[in-house]
Amino acid sequence: MLRVPSDISSSEFESLKIQDMTFVAYRNEVYPSKYDVFFEEHAVIVVLEGEKKFTSPTQEVHVEKGDILFIQRGFYLMSESINESYKSLVFFFDEKLLKEFVSLHPELFAREESVTILENPILLLKSDDNFEKFIQSVFPYFRSRTDLKNHFLRLKFQELLLHLLELDNSRQLRAILYSLHKGEKVDLSFLMNSYYLKPLTLNELARLSGRSLSAFKRDFQDEFKTSPALWLKNKRLDYADFLLRNSTKNVSEISTEIGYESVSHFIKTYKEKFRVTPKKQL
Repeated sequence: MLRVPSDISSSEFESLKIQDMTFVAYRNEVYPSKYDVFFEEHAVIVVLEGEKKFTSPTQEVHVEKGDILFIQRGFYLMSESINESYKSLVFFFDEKLLKEFVSLHPELFAREESVTILENPILLLKSDDNFEKFIQSVFPYFRSRTDLKNHFLRLKFQELLLHLLELDNSRQLRAILYSLHKGEKVDLSFLMNSYYLKPLTLNELARLSGRSLSAFKRDFQDEFKTSPALWLKNKRLDYADFLLRNSTKNVSEISTEIGYESVSHFIKTYKEKFRVTPKKQL
């Protein structure tokens, strides 16, 4: 699994940063490639060449040259190259910069209503001539040595968002940005039931929920009457019990699927909860 942008390496990507935050990464992929991607930040993927398929639990999107994907932070997608010519630029949107953008342009969001963050992971847009010219204007900065690069890139960030808003006839992006600006919090039940099988830390879950870690734990206790760690443990074990009774997977496969690195630890934990070993449920 590739976590972006933190897993972006100089050997696979060329990247530009605004201060210490990754702003844009360029990748010419080695074909074939198929992997899971977890987006730690809101991101825009601009397809420069070739074709690719992105799959989420609710969507499958086939993209080609000229397509633009806006992907909300916190989503897992299966990424699969269709041919060897695939190239893309990936822009990452730090939430502070997004909120700053909305604050600078309140007139653009005067008629927006909040939307539920996380429910629609992929927004597909089509580029036009103006956007393609903007993309070409970004490439020189990969080689630029100007001391003002950080200032130029902050302007490019603003320019990018304005282009995307112009291309977004559905106004979904405006609604998403407005919700982020207002600090809308993600519904905890929706979040946890969507992600309980994913290898996320409590810090990552808190961030995806729009809360600090302490607020996440407090709100979680109020809603579920237990701690996040204990809830996750029981939820995963209940799912393991379901698989043992209703699938052909063996104990080792199920242990891995629910996030246990040690099969013996899974067996011990399962027995503590259900009073029998997993094998007796097969």
